[in-house]
Amino acid sequence: MTPNLGHTRRDIIVIGASAGGVETLIELLAGLPGDLPAAVGIVLHRSPFFESKLPQVLGRRSDLRVIEAADGQRFDASCAYVAPRDVHTVLEGDRIVLNRGPKEHRTRPAIDPLFRTAARHYGPRVVGVLLSGRGADGVSGLIAIKAAGGMSIAQDPAEAKHPTMPSTAIVKDDVDAVLPVAEIAEALVALAYGPSSETGVSPRSPTAR
Repeated sequence: MTPNLGHTRRDIIVIGASAGGVETLIELLAGLPGDLPAAVGIVLHRSPFFESKLPQVLGRRSDLRVIEAADGQRFDASCAYVAPRDVHTVLEGDRIVLNRGPKEHRTRPAIDPLFRTAARHYGPRVVGVLLSGRGADGVSGLIAIKAAGGMSIAQDPAEAKHPTMPSTAIVKDDVDAVLPVAEIAEALVALAYGPSSETGVSPRSPTAR
């Protein structure tokens, strides 16, 4: 079955990952074009104690601009914003806001705050993607995205290095599609451009299960 692309461009993409997520994100971002007409927000669980060059690592094979999110920054298309360590990254209107609110799922940054605020401010324009990881962070956020009219995608657990997060999303959220990473990238491109009748682009529809 192929998900219905509908008539809404899904130009707000939010992605969550934890254990096993670095390699997965590198592969996913490598499949997105540099002129993607969507803004991408990424939360990867990371240590609050060690500085790292995570955006450079994640973007080493990507044509997208991959940068660390900054407080008050515009959330613009053709750019991927990576949540900094020890702060939650949320969306307020067209801006990124960083805060040191309570940890969720015993971590900060957590995935759910980004997903929830994307749903609140952008509704049906949002696609939420949950990748490899342990625990259930991101699941309630995906539910909020779907409740607001957005779409949810989970990485195929058979492919994920740590399948608990996507598996939990599949059970709890009834996600719109379960895909390997290469097909997630194709789906995000199709959804960002929208139906061919509106954009002249022929979308490549993902296969759901």
